[in-house]
Amino acid sequence: MTQPSTQLAQRFRGYYPVVIDVETAGFNAKTDALLEIAATLLDMDDNGNLVPLQTLHFHVEPFEGANLDASSLAFNGIDPFNPLRGAVPEREAITEICKAVRKAQKDAGCQRSVIVAHNAAFDQGFFNAAIERLNFKRSPFHAFVSFDTTSLSALALGQTVLAKACQTAGIEFNNKEAHSALYDTERTAELFCHIVNNWKKLGGWPLAAMSHDDADDSAEAVSA
Repeated sequence: MTQPSTQLAQRFRGYYPVVIDVETAGFNAKTDALLEIAATLLDMDDNGNLVPLQTLHFHVEPFEGANLDASSLAFNGIDPFNPLRGAVPEREAITEICKAVRKAQKDAGCQRSVIVAHNAAFDQGFFNAAIERLNFKRSPFHAFVSFDTTSLSALALGQTVLAKACQTAGIEFNNKEAHSALYDTERTAELFCHIVNNWKKLGGWPLAAMSHDDADDSAEAVSA
């Protein structure tokens, strides 16, 4: 029987999906502070179903010279300078996430990781801006490919709002805990797994039906 890690590599053509959510001090990834980030790693169980594996979570210190938009802070309820946040430097948060992702990616037999997020362009934009700001040389993530659960939810569930998509999928969602990177990441991970697994259940991706050429294509994912 194909090992779960091999299934994961084949399922996304050599890409390893990592669910990410960020909380920020504005909408401009270049100028506004990244204040919180969480990343959920994924795996496949013995039945070939995608499941959450581990979540990393960091409160982040604003980078030097970062803009802090008052309306954004009021919306997410974050006080960037509250010592009880236990915030770490941006470099530490990004380094730890990338280190864990590289290991999980290798364990899954994948060549590159891909960000999964709800409204993915926003989260990917802030992550990539941090990578550029830090002059980070070994990001495991593809620079522009992403899996957007907004679009997937619209197709699979007829919903685009995270809370409503989760509720439609039978995933508990507490609006009082929303807009926390940790909470939103874990709910998005559950949602992504639900959509992928349900598609498999409906016959959308039967592993046994893959040709050898399809499996070999996974090695070419880096150049996709």
